[in-house]
Amino acid sequence: METSEVRKAIIPVAGFGTRLLPVTKSVPKELLPVVDVPAIQVIVEECVESGIEEIVFITGRGKEAIEDHFDYDYELEKLLEERGKDRELEKIREISSMIRTIAVRQKKPLGLGHAVSCARDVIGDEPFMVLLPDDIITADPHCTAQMIDVYEKYGQGVVSLMEVPQSAVSDYGIVTGESWAPDLTRVRTLVEKPEPDIAPSNMGIIGRYLLPPIVFEYLEEATPGENGEIQLTDALSKLARERALVGYEFHGMRHDIGDKLGFLTANIAHALRRHDLGPELRKYMETKLEGDLEQ
Repeated sequence: METSEVRKAIIPVAGFGTRLLPVTKSVPKELLPVVDVPAIQVIVEECVESGIEEIVFITGRGKEAIEDHFDYDYELEKLLEERGKDRELEKIREISSMIRTIAVRQKKPLGLGHAVSCARDVIGDEPFMVLLPDDIITADPHCTAQMIDVYEKYGQGVVSLMEVPQSAVSDYGIVTGESWAPDLTRVRTLVEKPEPDIAPSNMGIIGRYLLPPIVFEYLEEATPGENGEIQLTDALSKLARERALVGYEFHGMRHDIGDKLGFLTANIAHALRRHDLGPELRKYMETKLEGDLEQ
């Protein structure tokens, strides 16, 4: 299979964030901070630093603030300039000039497959990334960059994999297949959120996908489920059968920030990596843990 450069990414942001209520009642979950950076910006920075040039946000009602975050804010820039806050002004301008973004509205919540298909006209006949904003992955190089390397080597669609607890398989798309190379699996079957007692494995798909454009045709042909949703897993299953699909066990630490505990661990992990916060936070945590153990 001849490969094309991976230049575009889809980020679905139309979800309601019900696992993080009540804060997500009025604030899009994608704008909740990882330390002092909105979670969606962490995802976008992963794209930019991996060579992606254009991002398509699949949005819904109440998500306009996500688009605004990556737009110019002339009033704020003028205020910062007048007050001599050059460092803050530079940061704001970096965000607005970071990457080209396009917003496409998903008018009904009809599943991840439907969300991805909404971007078909923008993506065109090119391979593309899909990044789920709930999954913050700390990795060097970025998970997206790792997957692009796999795609360029093998010329096939790639999904990121992680071994998950057997008790949690019903939260993931689960794959089976045979080992292809270190960290790589030739995916044969995919099952969407199976019950633990019938799950074919405990290798779960995490929120990073690198897909060929043929996937749009598979999504168009997919049969909606009982709830009317179109599942991306159905298209991936067809891709695995008719062409090939590579499962890649990425190198890095994943945090599910759609979950309260995952949101907290993501903040701690990112703060510990920062030179301005890490040493003092580590000292605080060590002191606090010692104090708790003594009580």
